[in-house]
Amino acid sequence: MQVLKHFFDNNKNWAATIKKSDPDFFSKLANQQRPEYLWIGCADSRVPANEIVNMLPGEIFVHRNIANVVVHTDLNCLSVIQYAVEVLKVKHIIVCGHYDCGGITAALENSEHGLIDNWLRHIKDVYRFHQEEIDAQPSEKKRLDRLCELNVIEQVANVCHTTMVQNAWKSGQGLAVHGWIYRVSDGILRDLNVCTTGIQDIPLVQRIA
Repeated sequence: MQVLKHFFDNNKNWAATIKKSDPDFFSKLANQQRPEYLWIGCADSRVPANEIVNMLPGEIFVHRNIANVVVHTDLNCLSVIQYAVEVLKVKHIIVCGHYDCGGITAALENSEHGLIDNWLRHIKDVYRFHQEEIDAQPSEKKRLDRLCELNVIEQVANVCHTTMVQNAWKSGQGLAVHGWIYRVSDGILRDLNVCTTGIQDIPLVQRIA
């Protein structure tokens, strides 16, 4: 008996539906991917990038990890950014967080969670940078929501501080870095009004000469 047979059945039905609406879809997709967008999102199973923006495979290049964190020592994430910027020549990088994020919640707990605690330190740093504002929120939910938002904003900055993004800007490549957040409870995206489009928008100390 095939393990998880329903996955393969679902896949066949999905592929048949796509081919019915566009018979050449998969042959075109196999030739080359030309997405204009890199999506850096959370690994949470409730936040699938393509589906929540109603886009087909091939239209978004995606990297996901716990709490959509961009760390300057994470070669996985940095390699994705480099490939997206230098090879695919994406025009937009979207950092998308979400409310009710388990990683954000765990970061504010004093419990031990294991190996992940080392990853959550990056979120704890975001809290430390903005502790006064977060602690001033009127409820625990508001505090968590605000940390989710501020985490996105900090990760947008981290993307902009990478050598790949700054080199793209210096070479004249059009590239915008956005910060968005998604609410699982209603399926709606929100723009956090964070958009960086050039090296002039980042602090001097972060610029690469």
